[in-house]
Amino acid sequence: MSDTVIAQAANINPGLAAIGYGLGAIGPGIGVGLIFAAVINGTARQPEARGKLQTIGYSTFVLSEVLALIGVVVYFIASNR
Repeated sequence: MSDTVIAQAANINPGLAAIGYGLGAIGPGIGVGLIFAAVINGTARQPEARGKLQTIGYSTFVLSEVLALIGVVVYFIASNR
């Protein structure tokens, strides 16, 4: 691809980038709620599995929050151009 096509593709309005990040943060927010709801339900059903469920819950929480952090990075890249 030529440099002009790449420059045009990267030219994003900062306001649109903010709206895009806000929409992109909805997914991880819902995911975190579902993860910890499942941990609470699993702990209520089997209290002896609490430690294992919390470990799984926190590791999946980190994976879903990485998506939100990637969105923040993309927002700042788009808004600084």
